[in-house]
Amino acid sequence: MRTLVESNASASLVIPGTDLGDPQWPGQGCCEARAVTGEGDVLLLVPAGSPAARAAAHARDGDLAAVMEITDVAPVAVPHRIRGRAEVAGWLTPVSGGERTACARLLAERHPSGPFPGTAWTPLRLEVGEGWIGDLRGEGHVEPDEFAAASPDPLARHEAGLLQHLAAAHDDLLRGLCSLLGERQRACGAWEAVVPVALDRFGLRVRFRADGQSFDALFDFPRPVRNASGLRHAIRALFEAGSAP
Repeated sequence: MRTLVESNASASLVIPGTDLGDPQWPGQGCCEARAVTGEGDVLLLVPAGSPAARAAAHARDGDLAAVMEITDVAPVAVPHRIRGRAEVAGWLTPVSGGERTACARLLAERHPSGPFPGTAWTPLRLEVGEGWIGDLRGEGHVEPDEFAAASPDPLARHEAGLLQHLAAAHDDLLRGLCSLLGERQRACGAWEAVVPVALDRFGLRVRFRADGQSFDALFDFPRPVRNASGLRHAIRALFEAGSAP
């Protein structure tokens, strides 16, 4: 969940029971940029005229309940591209006073190309109360202290580019992974497409598809990858295993 919150995955805010009567913003607000503080709060940039910004400005003593909904979509062309969803529920407050400078600094660090707090964008703080995530590995609830102590996956910022590169330039190596599928290997000759759909420090997930049917295979790395150098070694070893006689 920490990885999804700090990623570029699509996110929106829902404020239960709030209807501000603005047809341009029907109950939800766009979260253009996000970052997590050292205390585990989520900083959000929302449009200055959105219901979230206006509701937070009038909230009292942090009593504005809100839910951030995140949808994770595979960065490659493949059917059923949604890889996961997450919900982060908590209390929404505006970032004001001296906090705005620290907030702007953290958001700029996470999103160096912008946008930045100003007249068009309003920074808000979401104090995490509880979280839920469901993805390709399973689903479960996340407690605030777990979220605050976690770190985003070290490959998250590079995942989209790496998956797109593998899909565009290394179809032969991906198809070679069929040799590692055990009993399913016999069907490999009929697969029309072999597409990488997810990559993290634990392994590479590949989708095999033919005749309207598909299945995912997860190829675990021997140990969690910590950086780009470790990833190169892990990917090379995986493809060498797939191409071995």
